[in-house]
Amino acid sequence: MCVHDMDKTTGTEDQCPTDCSSAKSSSHFSGLKTIPVSQAVGTRVAHDITEIRPGEFKGPAFKRGDLVRHEDICHLMRLGKNNLYVMDLEKDQIHEDDAVMELASALAGPGITFSGNPSEGKLQLKASYPGLLKINVDALVDFNMVPDVMAATIHNNTPVKAGQNVGATRAIPLVINRSELDRAIMVAKDSSNYPLLSVKVFNPMKVRLVITGNEVYEGLIQDRFEGIVKAKLVQYGASLEEKIILPDNPEMIASKVQEYLDKDTEMIITTGGMSVDPDDVTRVGIKRAGFDELHYSSAVLPGAMFLLGYKGNIPVMGLPACGLFHRITIFDLILPRLLAGEKPGARDLAALSHGGLCLDCSPCRFPSCSFGKC
Repeated sequence: MCVHDMDKTTGTEDQCPTDCSSAKSSSHFSGLKTIPVSQAVGTRVAHDITEIRPGEFKGPAFKRGDLVRHEDICHLMRLGKNNLYVMDLEKDQIHEDDAVMELASALAGPGITFSGNPSEGKLQLKASYPGLLKINVDALVDFNMVPDVMAATIHNNTPVKAGQNVGATRAIPLVINRSELDRAIMVAKDSSNYPLLSVKVFNPMKVRLVITGNEVYEGLIQDRFEGIVKAKLVQYGASLEEKIILPDNPEMIASKVQEYLDKDTEMIITTGGMSVDPDDVTRVGIKRAGFDELHYSSAVLPGAMFLLGYKGNIPVMGLPACGLFHRITIFDLILPRLLAGEKPGARDLAALSHGGLCLDCSPCRFPSCSFGKC
């Protein structure tokens, strides 16, 4: 039996759990030969070896390429390593660290970055800049159908910050065949799939706001929508250029919306007047302003009485009153996509039905929750 220098968790000397002479040499598959750990002094570690100390540490105790010293033997055996691999790869075999670099390169589209130092055979994929994360979900599934590789991501259409982790990838075995690696890369780089992961930058749009409602116009209640809308715009770099409060008058609403369209407006937002009450005429006014495309209602709660339309490339959103009472609504799902240059339509609004029910969690965890994740 041999004794290691000092136990890292108790500070006492412990005996190794296994006789150093008991391991037998074996070979599991081509390219790798196993040797008893007792005979590993002077060899180099073939892959990261993980150590877990519950509540204290999880990470590589030994990194690929580390030279094994005599004093490392007992540490390795305490980690359950009675044998170590010796690498003797053939030309069509790729080590996991080299393979994962190729996988990450194939997966990463514009706005996605990764380090050049795999850890335990994995690489984290990160956002290079703030924007809207785009995942080609069907292609991601196809990629994961290839044996011996994997990639996992957060949800599509998630607003992300610079440096945020958005995914990770690895080769499953220590050594992967070139043919399987090439299959995975081909899926990721196929012209119909690429980019599999990317980040669309937010455009600093100039926004104008029409606040409607007789009760606000006449000063019976104070408007709260302006502050809510402005705060949501600012976090994505957009600016509220102008706002006006109008009564429930469709002609006045139509006239002001047309006036805004003639300015340097890049988005119009209206608030209130979206329900089925006879006095709620905001969407009538929007329609009279002459938009090319209008969609009323969404499969989202809160936010079912939502309006989305376009005049050329200028979007208009009609926000229902739920935006005053709920921190997160349909507005928070559609706004980032518009600022990223997308034009969601009727089917996009319908697709939000899967994941479109807000659970009103307290405290709110959005966007780290299921809301809007289809």
